[in-house]
Amino acid sequence: YLDKTENTNTRDLDMSKRIRVGVNGFGRIGRLAFRSAWDDHPEVEIVHINENPGVLESSAYLLEFDSVHGRWPHSVNINDDSILIDDKIVTYSSFEKCGDIPWDKYGVELVMECTGEFLTTEALEPHFAHGVKKIVVSAPVKSDGILNIVVGCNETKYDPAKDKIVTAASCTTNCLAPVVRVIQDKLGIERGCITTIHNVTNTQTVVDACNSKKSDLRRARACLTSLAPTSTGSATAIALIYPELNGKLNGLAVRVPLLNASLTDCVFQVKRDTTVEEVNSLLKEASETYLKDILGYEIKPLVSVDYTNDRRSSIIDALSTQVIDKSMVKIYAWYDNEWGYSCRMADIVAMVAKSM
Repeated sequence: YLDKTENTNTRDLDMSKRIRVGVNGFGRIGRLAFRSAWDDHPEVEIVHINENPGVLESSAYLLEFDSVHGRWPHSVNINDDSILIDDKIVTYSSFEKCGDIPWDKYGVELVMECTGEFLTTEALEPHFAHGVKKIVVSAPVKSDGILNIVVGCNETKYDPAKDKIVTAASCTTNCLAPVVRVIQDKLGIERGCITTIHNVTNTQTVVDACNSKKSDLRRARACLTSLAPTSTGSATAIALIYPELNGKLNGLAVRVPLLNASLTDCVFQVKRDTTVEEVNSLLKEASETYLKDILGYEIKPLVSVDYTNDRRSSIIDALSTQVIDKSMVKIYAWYDNEWGYSCRMADIVAMVAKSM
């Protein structure tokens, strides 16, 4: 999306001009965003990984082999205290506090912050003490003045002179926001409610156990045996992108016993009468023009597994669109909540790197 055509010849760029990137947190999103950035954005050079608690062998193994997304087509080996990818060395450390990571030792200027732990400006600022100039966070940051970027919706608001920390928002916000953009711009939204039918994540437990990761008690239950209602901040987060919708959208999530590919059920009361045909036409047009490669549009009767490894942020299930009493619109939007989001994370990293 973000000037992808420009990247096709960047393998020939001066290697000294590539921005050196470090990854803090090498879990699901850290590893997948690493893959996407490595393969799709040669203008950045990933040189260091910090994972705590970290086991070098496990990190290298899980980078190459993924139970959901398949084997990464690169040679991945261990070389002393580093990971060797093809013929490229990526150093590795296991510091708990971000202020202890010696980014300057590796020449890192931009950090992909993927731990999910450091979510305030104050918690992130120690990175800057070690030569880091920019941080891209794989979750919304709970501090005023931090730009939450949803590619296709508000990336033009990024100000290189001002924004030292930006976020890639959340996977569900990335699914919802392009849909909201189309409906808000073309029909106007009075109010709305969303439900995301979301796969399990590592904030849940495999078998019943005390869960210190989240205060939601239902996440302490065995994740593969139940549907578990829980919270999502994606609907309210839309107000950070579209302030005129502040207080007009909310929603919930239901965690389901699947590993990947989620579905967002969007219900909007719109400002004028419409039809199923018009709603689908508007979404289809957006998918082919101004939201191409971000928003998809599907007329085939597909199921969740068909969207695994889909790079797009959101894919409309056109067969499920409904309009009730002319002005209540119901839309289903699929998304690979891991890979699609990780690709947007890498896109933002590349955009920020180009501005440095």
